[in-house]
Amino acid sequence: MTSDAKTRTEQTANDTERLRGLIERARVVLWDFDGPICRLFARHKAERVAAELVDWLAGRGLHDLLSDSERDSLDPHAVLRAVDRRRPGSDLVAELEERLTQEELRAAGSAWPTAYADPLIRTWTAAGSRLAITTNNSPKVVRAYLDGRGLGSCFAPHVYGRTTDLHLLKPDPHCLNRALSAMGSAPSAALMIGDSPSDLAAANDAGVPFLGYARTERKGKLLREAGAGCVVGSLEPLLRMLRGR
Repeated sequence: MTSDAKTRTEQTANDTERLRGLIERARVVLWDFDGPICRLFARHKAERVAAELVDWLAGRGLHDLLSDSERDSLDPHAVLRAVDRRRPGSDLVAELEERLTQEELRAAGSAWPTAYADPLIRTWTAAGSRLAITTNNSPKVVRAYLDGRGLGSCFAPHVYGRTTDLHLLKPDPHCLNRALSAMGSAPSAALMIGDSPSDLAAANDAGVPFLGYARTERKGKLLREAGAGCVVGSLEPLLRMLRGR
């Protein structure tokens, strides 16, 4: 075996043991929603939703409320945050948030389940771990999707999503802390599964161990650059480990 091959083998073994350690310590698993559980905007594109929110603001004479970069954003949450920073607590923000919720609900009907997510959720529940959702999406949307997949009972009542206090969206750890408090869990006994640097930042602030899920190489690179110590490109190794206990 060449030295490069040996190094890769050792790295793979280290990654496997790190992943096993995260799974075995977790008594509570906090899931981000869009990414680890499904691709919410797989067909109902987030870019189009963001553009429609920007157009809706422009139609009300509020074109200049956003900067050029914010108007060009491909992320509807970024548009919502930007408006909330300038009009916090306003009826405008409440109406914009409700429009986003309705778009998310439409997207939930055509969302793509993340490979291995459904059996992993059921297996983790059967193994005795407690699960919660900690997300920037609307809790209405999460419940609609989970119920449609027959997964609602695996999480109920622990779905912690977007509230009217938009400044508390991740990377703020608010939704993670709500979940930990409601479930009576110490942060060290939990595990957060997320797919973005904001998920990692929230987990770090809450003191919760983090596992990164990266559907693409680019997402994996962003997570590792943000400091994620364990990143997987598939949930299949987690399912294998749980079934092999």
